[in-house]
Amino acid sequence: MRLSVSIFMKIRYNGSRITLSRGFFVTAEERIPTNLRTLLILEIIARHDRPLTATQINEELGLPKQTIHRLMATLEREGFLIREAKGNAYRPARRLRHLGAGLVNTSQVHIARRQILESISATVRETVNYVIPQETGMHYLDRVETDWVFRVQLPRGSNVPFHCTASGKVFMASLSKAARHKFVAALTLTQHTQNTHTAPETLLDELALTAKRGFALDKEEYVDDMVAIAVPVRDHHGRFVAALATHGPKQRLNLEEPEFYENSLKAASLKLSAALF
Repeated sequence: MRLSVSIFMKIRYNGSRITLSRGFFVTAEERIPTNLRTLLILEIIARHDRPLTATQINEELGLPKQTIHRLMATLEREGFLIREAKGNAYRPARRLRHLGAGLVNTSQVHIARRQILESISATVRETVNYVIPQETGMHYLDRVETDWVFRVQLPRGSNVPFHCTASGKVFMASLSKAARHKFVAALTLTQHTQNTHTAPETLLDELALTAKRGFALDKEEYVDDMVAIAVPVRDHHGRFVAALATHGPKQRLNLEEPEFYENSLKAASLKLSAALF
């Protein structure tokens, strides 16, 4: 008769695989507590930058097939995961992204983020935005307004297009080359001004340049007479989290020589990464 030894074992999860403190045999069902399995699935999904199938996820867990499929179906039904239109791969759905954003946006983190935004706004003397990607475009999660009377008003909570904004372009530039091409191919390149990219080829060229130099520009591509510059904010794994951007009227914000804004924003981005992660 085989006795269960799971109560004598210590489970260690190091972010890539589960190990046991002793060499006794236990089943996968025994070594992963029931209330931990769903969290581990979500953690694996969050660690990758591509959709994953149930089989790929289970390579790191080793659960019975029927268990992993049941858990994945529950997560999909409850709105935490969504299945790709083609194939059986899953990616984070709105509810899971909101959960992640909510965890990051705890009160102390919000205060630290706000203080950094206030500081950079005082340095560049323009409106500064903290912008995250959503299905409908780049979402203004937080902002500090300039005290200039003449300013471009884009309130917090606004969503703006990917293809004609500095924050959208710095997000797209963070994607791998293959993912970038697929993303641009799926966009409707609506023309907002005479400077808007309406051809995928020219937009992709600029995204390649953006990825190389580490910042994106908006030269009157979304709103006439408005220009902007954005840099990425990354987590401790180097993954894109948000865009840090400043915008203003072209008469005041000179992007022909963007070094001052670039250096100021990149320094603030490093502070945000340290504060958030």
